[in-house]
Amino acid sequence: MTTVNIHEAKTQLSKLVEQAAQGEPFVIARAGKPLVKVAALDAPPAPRRLGFMAGEIVVPDDFDRTGEAEIAVLFGIGASTAIGANYAARQRLRFEHGQQGPVPLPLVVGSEPEARQELARALAKQ
Repeated sequence: MTTVNIHEAKTQLSKLVEQAAQGEPFVIARAGKPLVKVAALDAPPAPRRLGFMAGEIVVPDDFDRTGEAEIAVLFGIGASTAIGANYAARQRLRFEHGQQGPVPLPLVVGSEPEARQELARALAKQ
């Protein structure tokens, strides 16, 4: 490691800093006594780039419905077609009854007319 006095460091600072950046640290001394060590900093990590995989990954249109039938079975709801029919019926009933926000009603398994009747009864009780 190179040791330079303050006067020399002033006159050759650009060259010394370039050497330090290349991995050759140096020491600045005053009257032969070391004062500071100049060394290169570790490079900061490269920023994460958003979208760098664009066009390389394909998300299916029904991604949000993946595993729908299995989840329905776990919750004891029934087939996935019942989920769609009941959701649509619930949304129509909410609109017809002027309700805002989520409806805390159980999902009804069956055909849409049956679901509409049961949801209408549940809404009437509220």
